Amino acid sequence: MNLTFFKYQGTGNDFVMIDNREGKLTGVFSQEQIAFLCDRRFGIGADGFILLSPAEDCDFRMIYFNSDGRESTMCGNGGRCLVAFAFDRGIRREVYRFEAVDGLHEATLEKGIVSLEMIQPRDFRRLDESAWWLNTGSPHYVRFSNQPVAEINVYEEGKTIRYSPDFAATGGTNVNFVNILSPDRLKVRTYERGVEDETFSCGTGVTACAYTHLFTQTSGLSKVVVETKGGTLAVEVLKIGTPQERVFLQGPARFVFKGEINL
Repeated sequence: MNLTFFKYQGTGNDFVMIDNREGKLTGVFSQEQIAFLCDRRFGIGADGFILLSPAEDCDFRMIYFNSDGRESTMCGNGGRCLVAFAFDRGIRREVYRFEAVDGLHEATLEKGIVSLEMIQPRDFRRLDESAWWLNTGSPHYVRFSNQPVAEINVYEEGKTIRYSPDFAATGGTNVNFVNILSPDRLKVRTYERGVEDETFSCGTGVTACAYTHLFTQTSGLSKVVVETKGGTLAVEVLKIGTPQERVFLQGPARFVFKGEINL
């Protein structure tokens, strides 16, 4: 099978995109094929694989797979890149509405910046003096550190926490290490399950870190800028801690290249 693909990235979090609006490719790809496509030595290379698929009650459906080939939970940067991909494929909306594994999302695109509304965080709880856990569409462990995150061995420490029995019920967890640079600025590094390594950026992880920071600080801020290895994102939370709470992940989404590969 000759497959036409598109490569997109959002702050270095990169994805293989497939236009599946006719629905013919749903369920076609094996785990091994997707892992091959995402392989950085033998395939295209990506943190994830996304199908732009048809939906009945909204603009499209997002079907997301981690680079290990397994269908996964929500990916924030992947969702933002999918909106840019949809725009480039001729789907033009003032407000996009799409379905993902965690429910419906709305997004806007302006001058290359995608603002994606995330779900309200769930199961938010404190683990100890510096660590929290919450679900922002994907499960995330968040640790605030006085040690510069640049000095942390994210792969080793992240892997240990990711496979901890404490998180077995959710199939393991993503792991984030956070520095507070100022009341409205964070620095984050993330170990992602499914990729099983540090990624340049993680949208649901950035959302988890920023939400935790905004929820626990007393300055009254509603928006925080987050530095990642791949660039800068922003998270805005309106009416935090109330039933009317709304959470937005904002940042760039860029087309990288188009190609064809034989499976």
